Amino acid sequence: MTRLTDCSGYITTLLTVIVEALDVPLPSNDDADEAAHYALLQERSAAVRIALETLLEHPFTEASGVLIDFIRERTARYPVTYTPFVFRETGGEA
Repeated sequence: MTRLTDCSGYITTLLTVIVEALDVPLPSNDDADEAAHYALLQERSAAVRIALETLLEHPFTEASGVLIDFIRERTARYPVTYTPFVFRETGGEA
C-alpha cells in the first residue's frame, strides 16, 4: 500500500486544502452560532465539491493548481464568524 506521503505534491496539497476548508470548530449552543456554522460548512463544502467535480471531469489538466487556489480563496472568503464551543475540563460547554 502506498503511503500518502508517497503521493505527488499536487495530491497532498489538494488533500491538505480540503482538510483546511472543512476543519472548522464546533459552534456554541447558541442558535445563531449553529446556523452560522451550518452556512459556513455549506459554502466551504460547495467549493470542495466543485473542485473535485472539475478534477474528475478534467483529470490532471494544466489548470489543476487553479483548483487548489479556488478552494483556498473560497475558504478565505468564508471565515469562522461564530463563537466556537469551549469545552470545560469537567465536560460540557464553558
